[in-house]
Amino acid sequence: MSTVLDVKDLKVDLAVAAGTLHAVRGVSFSIARGETLCLVGESGCGKSMTALSVMDLLPPRASRQASRLSLAGEDLVAAGPQRWNALRGDRMGMIFQEPMTALNPAYSIGDQLMEHHRLHKGSSGAQARERAVFLLEKVGIANASQRLGQYPHQLSGGLRQRVMIAMALMCGPDLIVADEPTTALDVTIQAQILRLLMDLQKEFGIALLLITHDLGVVARMAHRVAVMYAGEIVESGTAEEVFNAPKHPYTLGLMECIPVPGRTLPGDRLGSIPGVVPSLVGDIAGCAFRTRCKLAEAACAEAVPMHSAGDHVWSCLKVAA
Repeated sequence: MSTVLDVKDLKVDLAVAAGTLHAVRGVSFSIARGETLCLVGESGCGKSMTALSVMDLLPPRASRQASRLSLAGEDLVAAGPQRWNALRGDRMGMIFQEPMTALNPAYSIGDQLMEHHRLHKGSSGAQARERAVFLLEKVGIANASQRLGQYPHQLSGGLRQRVMIAMALMCGPDLIVADEPTTALDVTIQAQILRLLMDLQKEFGIALLLITHDLGVVARMAHRVAVMYAGEIVESGTAEEVFNAPKHPYTLGLMECIPVPGRTLPGDRLGSIPGVVPSLVGDIAGCAFRTRCKLAEAACAEAVPMHSAGDHVWSCLKVAA
């Protein structure tokens, strides 16, 4: 499979009152056509900043550096605003966490779906409308032609998220970045949206970067998994490798927090990871997880070695290959 997104040594820094916040620290990954990479970790680990940097949607006070950032072979490290504007909505689509804030309340669903298709593809109003109706039907929205005249507040949360998926697909992108796309939805709607994403990805051969903190979603969706902690990827591999043989203590901690049907009894204490994600302001050395790790020792404050077994890669002083 051909590589769609290739990221190497991605760094994102933000200027804050206390100094420089190192939100993303040397992150590297790639996604092939038709593949789903799940970026997983607790809140504050840098997942959303990674997604925004891939789409060049970082806030003004943030700065991005990368040794490589390419889309289908095109180098984007030095790309200017004009090139990014041409790519976003065309070859790159994004599904945001909360569609009610991502959709413009002042414009109808049809206007928002059709706008960037006409902009990027130079289509007529009739062609853009036909594409919008086709995709609304494809994402499971009945009476699609009538829905075009409705506004976001007239739709349920599940329907708004389906509209966001249709919008991301309007121009036939190579890559979709989905940032916690089911967090604001109830459980039954979450399952429908995830199934929809899986089916559409297979049908259109899209590379999918899925940001989540839900390991249940990861187990269901991922071909490969990258576990992120304190701005860096601490373990990555195929979904089977990471779930069946987790190596990094943080990954093990996340797994222990998942209730297991038939083994976790009513009233049993659920697993937890003590402590909080450390501050990423200023100089950072050694393993960022050491203050919460049962295996930590003094040497963990120094450089942390990388280990690998095939495609399975992790960073830990105590857990070797």
